[in-house]
Parts: sequence; structure tokens; C-alpha cells
Amino acid sequence: MSTGLLAFLAFLPILVAMVLLVGLGWGARQAMPVGYIVVVIIGFLVWKMDLITILAASIQGLWIAATLLWIIFGALLLLATLKYSGAIATIRAGFMKISPDRRIQAIIVGFLFGCFIEGASGFGTPAAIVGPLLLALGFPAFAAVIVGMITQSVPVTFGAVGTPILVGVNGGLTGAKVVEAHAQALGLTWTEYIASIGARAGTFHALIGFVMPLIISMMLTRFFGKNKSWKEGLEVWPFALFAGLLFVTPYVLLANFVGPEFPSMLSGLLGVGISSYAASKGFLQPKTVWDFPPQEEWPSYWMGTVSGDPGQARAQMSLVKAWIPYVLVGIILVLTRMHPGLQQALTKITIDHNNILGTSISHSWQWVYSPGALIGLVAVITWLFHQMKGQEIKAALKESAGQLFNASMALIFTVPMVRVFIMSNLNNSGLESMPILMARFVADSVGGAWPAFAAVIGAIGAMIAGSNTVSNLTFSLFQWSVADFIGVSQRIVVAIQAVGGAAGNMICVHNAVAAAAVVGMIGKEGLILRRTFLPTIYYLVAVGVYGMIAIYVLGFS
Repeated sequence: MSTGLLAFLAFLPILVAMVLLVGLGWGARQAMPVGYIVVVIIGFLVWKMDLITILAASIQGLWIAATLLWIIFGALLLLATLKYSGAIATIRAGFMKISPDRRIQAIIVGFLFGCFIEGASGFGTPAAIVGPLLLALGFPAFAAVIVGMITQSVPVTFGAVGTPILVGVNGGLTGAKVVEAHAQALGLTWTEYIASIGARAGTFHALIGFVMPLIISMMLTRFFGKNKSWKEGLEVWPFALFAGLLFVTPYVLLANFVGPEFPSMLSGLLGVGISSYAASKGFLQPKTVWDFPPQEEWPSYWMGTVSGDPGQARAQMSLVKAWIPYVLVGIILVLTRMHPGLQQALTKITIDHNNILGTSISHSWQWVYSPGALIGLVAVITWLFHQMKGQEIKAALKESAGQLFNASMALIFTVPMVRVFIMSNLNNSGLESMPILMARFVADSVGGAWPAFAAVIGAIGAMIAGSNTVSNLTFSLFQWSVADFIGVSQRIVVAIQAVGGAAGNMICVHNAVAAAAVVGMIGKEGLILRRTFLPTIYYLVAVGVYGMIAIYVLGFS
């Protein structure tokens, strides 16, 4: 069988999922089981994998899915807790007092606050919060969704406390002996090696993403302004670039010197605080206030059928009290990651699955050290701190559990599909694993130009799977192997993959559906994706150019 045909068969599970999701409009809960079945059939018939190996890889995938769902549950529980305690309503009211200019509101509430939420929660959460907040501020539903979708770009690689790197890239490369040998040859521990990929991704994001607040402003005035003007969006360039630099400066420093957990979360929190104060004092504010046309002039496709529900406001809920749980999340996560004794104590508590079904496939879960447990702990503390009633706690638990169930239906097939795909090197055919064989074919076909296109693969993966984490799980080894074959920096190419996966969230069908649902725009996802396609193209082209410069001009290896 030719290398080209084998590469096609290796790609077929992903292609099938793509066609079902994008072409036929299936949901992930329907499409990903089909993709799993296809990878199992190809693994068994073509790669000659033992059924025990396939089952062991699938079980490993289920445990990885559980680690993701644990993080998701913690994030969703905290969000629901703050909603039912009245904190989200107070946060919304605080934002409404900052500036009457819709461009400034979009930058602070949509971008910076959205970046913070992405850093703390991830998994499409910004769309669920930013959209309703902007809607409550008086934005058209369509505009609120667009702002929330575009925000899911710069912070996503370090979303959910670094999950796309710590679970995605890490899980995608773990078990590949050639990668482990390369890390050892560089004198790096595995943790340091993975963090170094995140650092490179953070640098690319900083170079590209500091203009995203300005792009959001220009998209707002061009598509939702009375004059349909790009220029009106450009009028806020001093504040937009100030806000962008406020975010990316600590972001790139944290990515390079601390680790993948904190860049988005802490930079977003810092950016919200400083930019809100600056705007309230008139710093770098435009001479004229920009607003949407009168509501009676809005086209019907701008409108949603529901309004955002941030929960009921409480008289005793001050703005400081409302923000304390998010600040506490940041403090606890920083302490557990930076304090050696505390880190050692928490990481000792693990659930280990060694040699699953007698194979060489294993998995270890540090469930107490996981951000899911720590964020969940803050949610429980908030029940007491915000003096929530039993009925409110019950409602928060019920809402977050329901949302978790929806997420689990896609992940319990998506991640096992990815693990069978990656562990296909354990076979009786003598073939390389599916991602490495694909990489060899791509390397032979494209050659040294690959870094210019690598981000597109990451974006497609995120668009299909609905997750930068899953995209990184699926394609990190593929990207690493292509770089290895063509003789360029493997870590830079995997970093480009992570950046592309983040950019793909702007055109992710799942994110569009979720964002549309919270503002009552179900059925208009196509309109949303057509608008967010433009900033996605900018991001992918920019990272491709920067990647080529880093490798071939600056000579980074």
C-alpha cells in the first residue's frame, strides 16, 4: 500500500468527522462516535492493532476525558454559583458605569473580561458570559456574539488554567519515544519541555494578538454602525492598543517565566482592573461617543429571542465581594503552582492506571492538584462567603451538572478516538503511528514551507472538535513529526499548532452554537461564522509569517 494511500486512511477518521460536523451539520455527540468507529476499523484492519491495545487506548482516552470534565465541572460550578449568588449581576452593573462608548465597552467587557474568563474557565465559557453581559449593556444580540467569538483567540492557548498545553500538547506528545528522547537531549524535564512549547506559543500570540481589541472595535463599527465605517473603529486606536498591550505584556512574561497556567487568567484580570480605571478617568478616550443606531432601525437578523440572564442582583452584594471568588481562584492556583511544599503535597494524591489491560499504555491523574478541584473548592467557599441559601446552591449544582452532561457526550468519544489515533504505533503491521505516517507524507509533499501552513491544521482541528485542547491532542505529534522530518524546530511548529488551534475557536461550529444559544440566535450560526472568518484569516496568516521568520530568518532551532 502506498504512503499516500496510508496517509489518506490515517486522515480518514478526522475527515469523516469534519464532513459530518461541518458539511452535514451533525452535532459532536453524533459525529464523534462515527469518527471513533472509523479509527478503530482502520487501526484493526490496516495497522493490525490488537483489540486489547485499541481497548486500552480507548480506556486511557476516557480517563483523559475525565480529567477534562473535572476541570469543566469546577469552572461551570463556580460560574453557576456566582450567577445564583448575585455576583454576576453585580459585575455586569459595574461594567455599565465605566464608559458609554460601545467600542470601549466591547474592549473591556468583551475582550479583556472575556480573556480572564477564558483563562479561568475555558471551554467556550466566555461566549456564555460575555454575550449576555453585552446584551444587558444594550448591544444587539448579533454584535454581542461576534465580540465574544473574536475574543476566543488570544487567550485560548492558555484557557482553563493552561489546559490546551498541559492536557492537549502534553497528551498529544506523551508516549512518543522520539519526543521524549529529544527532550532529554536538550537537558529538559518533560514538564519543562511542554512549558517551553507554551512559551513559544505565548510569544506568537503576543505579537499577533495585541491588535485584537482594535479589530473588535473596527468590526463593531463596520458591521453594526449606522455609517458602516471601519474608520470609526480606528478612532479608538490609542485605547485599543493600550488595552491590547496591557494584556499581552504580562501574558508573554508569564508564559515564558512562570508556566502555561496563568497567562490568560492573570493578564485578563490585570487588564480589566487597569483599563476600567483608566477609562473611568477619561484616559485615551475618543473625542466622540459611538453608539449603535436606534433599536427600531436594527435589522431583524441582529436580534435574538432572549436576553441574557445574569441572575438576580442583591443589595448586599458589593462589587468587591462579587469579584473576590475570581481573585481567590487566581491566588489559590498561583500558590499551588509556585509553593514547592504545597505542590508536592497535592501532586502526591493520584489515581494511577498502569499497564492498562496488560499493555504498555498507562495514565495518572493528579485529581486534587487539578484546577477543577481547586476552582470547585472556591465555589464551595463562595457558598459560605456569599451566604447562599440551600435552594440557590442546589440550583447551581443542577445547572452545572446539566451543562457538564452535554460536554461529556462529545468528549467520551472524541478523546478515545484521538488516543487510538496516537497509540497506533503499537501494532503488528510494522507501520509508524497514524500521525507520524501522515507527517512523513506531508513533509515529502510540502517540505520546508510547512511552518507557513501548520496553523491551518490546528484551526481545522479546533473547528471540528470544538476545542483547542482536543486539536492539540490530535495533531501535536503530527506537527512535531513534520518539523522533525523537514529539519526545523519541532517546538516552534507545535507552538504554531497551538496558536492555530486557538484561532480556530473563532470559527468553531460548537462555539458559534453555544454563543448563539445564550442570546437566542439559534439557526443563525452561518451568519456568525462568516463574520468571524476575517479575523481568523488574519491570525492564521500572521502566525504563519512569524513562524517562517523565526525559523528561516532568525534561525531559531
